[in-house]
Amino acid sequence: MTLSPPAAPSASAPQTAGPDTTAFISQVAHFAREVLAPRVAQWERERRPGRELTQAAADLGLFRMEVPTELGGLGLPFSAKCEVSELLGGIDYAAAFSLINSLNVATRIARMASPPVRARYLSGLMSGDLIGCTALTEPGMGSDFAAIETRATRVAGGWRLDGRKAWITNAVDADVVLLFAQTDPERGAAGVAGFVVDAHRPGFAREAAYAMAGQHAIGAGGFALDGYLASDDEMHLPPGQAFKAALTSINGARTYVAAMCCGMVGEALRIAREHGLSRQTFGQPLFDHQGWRWRLAEASAELTACRLMVAQAARVIEAGGDAQVLAAQTKLQSTRMAERHLPALAQAMGAEGLLEHHPFGRHLVAARMASFTDGSNEMLLERIAAGLKHGR
Repeated sequence: MTLSPPAAPSASAPQTAGPDTTAFISQVAHFAREVLAPRVAQWERERRPGRELTQAAADLGLFRMEVPTELGGLGLPFSAKCEVSELLGGIDYAAAFSLINSLNVATRIARMASPPVRARYLSGLMSGDLIGCTALTEPGMGSDFAAIETRATRVAGGWRLDGRKAWITNAVDADVVLLFAQTDPERGAAGVAGFVVDAHRPGFAREAAYAMAGQHAIGAGGFALDGYLASDDEMHLPPGQAFKAALTSINGARTYVAAMCCGMVGEALRIAREHGLSRQTFGQPLFDHQGWRWRLAEASAELTACRLMVAQAARVIEAGGDAQVLAAQTKLQSTRMAERHLPALAQAMGAEGLLEHHPFGRHLVAARMASFTDGSNEMLLERIAAGLKHGR
């Protein structure tokens, strides 16, 4: 699908320097508002992911964003990913998170997988013919990554994988899975390894999609592995490296989730502002009532602060710095900001905000979801406190 000429980029998202990046962000802004936005309410009614737009997203280059240029990617920086996350998240958190997760799989296979595995899957992931997901979480084990029980047992020519995964984005229809499994329980975190898993092979059993309160476009579900055989070259992260790599990637995820929260509040603020300027009450625009407009002013002030935190975290991550505490702080503040101001902005809309073509209902559920994604707020507080203890 051709998305040109693009509309001007949203004023809500700061621009990254560089003509190629700026042009790409402009196209994403057009895709988000003109292509994605008209369809998300239908996906929620039908309780399903919106896979009919996967090809349009691929044509845009979305799944090639962070793939190195020598492998057919765009080679864009992490800060561009945060801008894209804000633009897409402003329309629908679930759809944004689904798309970004497939992008993540393409990026990691490009950077970490063996040449045969890369040749097998990378082209399909970038073209949108394949959907990707990452599988860490297990039933009864949410944020305690080191306690995973999915086992990888050495066999002739590779590894046998057995176990279950739960609450996995894109699990309902993913083709390629970056799966983490324990090779040696006695080693704890040091025994965890990462594997590239093909969801169409014997030994992989997909479970039913979760019936949730909302945000079904995220495609959340689970699957079981029973005697799944992975070849040696499908271990993309060996024991001793996988756990650290996963924790490093979580810092990035926390930052782009924060950007999505900024996108939700930014879009809600835009809609509420337009409503306040056009709606007449007691002979004057709603915006002219002091108590009403102060709600918007409060949201605007905190939104600006959170956007600055996202930008700072993105810079540290791009520079290869230690972003553990900063990413935790950024996500904590941004999710709390969203949970505080989205209800206030919905209230500012009155009954108008209940209409499904507005995002308020979806965003309210999404803000709650974001507070659990890639580390609950309680875990983030522990991460921040640990940083304080060690002077970071």
